[in-house]
Amino acid sequence: MAGAARTWAGTTLTDRKAARRRLLLDTALDLLGTGSGAAVSVRAVCRQAKLTERYFYESFADRDELILAVYEEVVDEAHRALVDAVRSSGPDARSRAESSVSAFVKLILDDPRKGRVLLLAPPTEPALSRLGVQRLPMFAALVREQLADKVDEGDREMTATALVGALANLFSAYLGGTLRVSRDRLTAHCVRLVLGANALHS
Repeated sequence: MAGAARTWAGTTLTDRKAARRRLLLDTALDLLGTGSGAAVSVRAVCRQAKLTERYFYESFADRDELILAVYEEVVDEAHRALVDAVRSSGPDARSRAESSVSAFVKLILDDPRKGRVLLLAPPTEPALSRLGVQRLPMFAALVREQLADKVDEGDREMTATALVGALANLFSAYLGGTLRVSRDRLTAHCVRLVLGANALHS
C-alpha cells in the first residue's frame, strides 16, 4: 500500500496506472472506431499510445480483454444517455421519442467512433460477436417500457425487439456510408418509427 501511495511528479502509482489504462482504452476506441478490428493489435495500440507492452499487460490480459472493455464502456454510455433522455423528457410519447432518438443520434454521430464500435464492430469482431447479441435485450427492454401496456406482454416484447433491430440497421447503414440522408432526416424518420411502434399498443 505504501508503494501505491508513493508520489512521482505529483501523482501516485495508482493514479499513473489508471491514466495508462485510460490511454489504452482511448487509443483502442480510436483504432477500432476508425479502422477495423484487425488494426487493434497489442503492438498497434502500444505504438499509438506510446507505451511499452509491459504497461499494456499491467491493465489487460490480452487484446480481446481490451476490446471488450472498450465495447462495454460505449454500451454503458449509450444506455445511460437513453435512460437520462427519457427521464428528462415530457410525459407524452412524442416527447419521449424525440428526446431518446436525439440523445442516441448525438452519441453515435457526434463521435462516429462510438457508433462504429457499438453497431459495426460486433458482426466482424469475434471478441464482440456474442457480447453484442447479449446486450441487445437491454436496449429492447428500454423500448418495451415506453410502449403502452394495453396489449399482451409478448407482443410488446416482439415490437421492442423488432424496433431495436430496425433502428440498429438504419444507424449501421448511415455510419457505413450506404444510407445517404441528412442527419435531420435520419432523426425524424427514427422518431416516426418509435411513434409508430407505440401506436401499435395504444
